[in-house]
Amino acid sequence: MNPRGSVFSAAYALAFFTFLFGPLIIMVITAFNSSRFPRVTPWECFTTGWFNVLITNDRLMSGLLSSLFIGIGVIVVAVPVGLAGALALSELSARLRATLYTVLIVPILIPGVVLGISTIVFWGQIGRTLGGPAQAFFYNGYFLTIAGQVTFISAYAMLVFIARLQRFDATQTEAALDLGASPGQAFRKILLPFLAPAIGSAAFITLLASFENYNTTVFTILSGNTFTTALASKVRHGTDPSLSALAVIIISITLIGALTHEAYIRRKTLLDSGKAEQSAIFGNPVLRLLTHPGAVLALLLCIAGGLVWLGSKHDSSVCEAGILEEKRAIQRQLQEEQRSRIDAQKKAGGQTQTPAEGGAGNPSPFGGAFTGGLAPESAAPEPAAPSNPSPFGGAFNPGTLAPAPE
Repeated sequence: MNPRGSVFSAAYALAFFTFLFGPLIIMVITAFNSSRFPRVTPWECFTTGWFNVLITNDRLMSGLLSSLFIGIGVIVVAVPVGLAGALALSELSARLRATLYTVLIVPILIPGVVLGISTIVFWGQIGRTLGGPAQAFFYNGYFLTIAGQVTFISAYAMLVFIARLQRFDATQTEAALDLGASPGQAFRKILLPFLAPAIGSAAFITLLASFENYNTTVFTILSGNTFTTALASKVRHGTDPSLSALAVIIISITLIGALTHEAYIRRKTLLDSGKAEQSAIFGNPVLRLLTHPGAVLALLLCIAGGLVWLGSKHDSSVCEAGILEEKRAIQRQLQEEQRSRIDAQKKAGGQTQTPAEGGAGNPSPFGGAFTGGLAPESAAPEPAAPSNPSPFGGAFNPGTLAPAPE
């Protein structure tokens, strides 16, 4: 093998994985640094306090509940709509299938801003037409968000079902119909069990798509907040390591789900191959139990729970107080150095006069204009008072109103 090619491949792989996982690693490190700003260096103290800051953020937590509620609503609507679209495409002719597929897939290509604004305009018009309580319902942020997200997320579910239906043998349904089953029974007992994995995948994809959507949700949620919009608002007003703590939680949940799914897939593949009894894992009861997806999930949850418990017991207040005192000492030192430089500049300039005396030693950049320059001179004579200070010639002087002597 060419040495240059090996070096290039290794360098490319290193750069690729650094680009892919580098930000995640940095966020994990910054989540445990006591610095007020997310950074790796300089390292201050190991702390788990940013997780508490994240959990006690009422705006983010209320947004999380709103996102979960909206996500469940999107699943309830988008999965059946996507399944209906996939079944309709599988039953049509090639020309009609292409036309309908284009119509159903177009919402994915429309910008989210356009979908959000059009959703508000459309349902707002319906609400104004119906009037009464219906108008308030159609102006509800949760309803508008679910309606706006379903318009394009249902297409994701449809694509999942189309991929699954391409592997379905339609003769099974035809055989059930020939044996006397109704179309509903054939659907429930044959097609629906076959689509069960696709239903789970479509539900998970729609939940993720709903949870992370921002462009459409920021318009349709109106005065409310979802987790994504609250997070974006927090970033605009200033970030802190609590967002890195959120990334750690998301990464942990993803790893637990991925490892559990991998254990399930390997076990299912081994059982379907018929070689389970010949496997050393299935021959050992302990290994067989440990490799079960449920046991893997329970073990990972126990590890995560143990780490959370240990983190909650960690106290970094002493270390943080020491770091704060060091920062104050550095600040005092800088202030003293600044005073020393100012005193040295004054001595070097030969300043001997007081600020009130003016001259070259006056530190004021205005030449002493505001240090007594406006005070009246003692030698200047006082101006004589006018004989009649009134601008009306003494017409309103009480003496002028006295009666004339007889």
